[in-house]
Amino acid sequence: MGIYLGIDIGTSGTKTLAIREDGSILAAATAEYPLASPHPGWSEQNPEDWWQATIKTVRKVMADGQCDKSDVRGIGLSGQMHGSVFLDKQQQVIRPALLWNDQRTAAECDEIERRTGGRKRLISMVANPALTGFTAPKILWLRNHEPRHYDRLTQVLLPKDFVRHRLTGEFATEVSDASGTLLLDVKRRQWSQALLNKLEIDPAVLPKVYESEEVSGQLSQTAAKLLKLPVGIPVVGGGGDQAAGAVGNFSHHGDQWCCLCPQ
Repeated sequence: MGIYLGIDIGTSGTKTLAIREDGSILAAATAEYPLASPHPGWSEQNPEDWWQATIKTVRKVMADGQCDKSDVRGIGLSGQMHGSVFLDKQQQVIRPALLWNDQRTAAECDEIERRTGGRKRLISMVANPALTGFTAPKILWLRNHEPRHYDRLTQVLLPKDFVRHRLTGEFATEVSDASGTLLLDVKRRQWSQALLNKLEIDPAVLPKVYESEEVSGQLSQTAAKLLKLPVGIPVVGGGGDQAAGAVGNFSHHGDQWCCLCPQ
């Protein structure tokens, strides 16, 4: 029976599961990391901590579950939404990532609504109002407050998609996480060129968008060596933590879907 690895890049730690095809859990492991708040209302993390936690937890579940690496059929990702990882042309992290709970971008939210012609017009474009936690105002904050860093910017990734990049070498995201950036045309399931134009953001800095179940890359030779896994394991799109949690709160019983959430 094949084995699948699920990796969740959380705010306080990364958790990895090794599961069989029938959904039974073979092993679970968590590795924690710090969160920094250099100013009131700021919330940042070092993306490298996520990657080191991924390596640690994948190795641990493989060992604890006595898993044969040749049985691993795929890797799925979930994680904290809205955070912004800024990379330069050498694919190096420019500054600590701004997280979902960072509150520094109120002025940038106002700027977005002003540039788009108001909140109603913005919602019609991307199905969301401008909120401080979202990704788009973080990009504008970098441009407004750290222009030297912005000038180096070549790629913006969400937290789980930074780990995907380290796993596969690909720049990719998927629709559930992308919908929380404030840059996705949710109806068309693609980046909103109209909004990007109004905000003067180069679409080239955004990754390719996949459906959640689509294969978005394969485990690279470099990552495979670090994780002690075979090269070429498929890595799927995955989901933002809220979307993944919604799926996890439902169980199929006959012809009905039954919510398992205690509420």
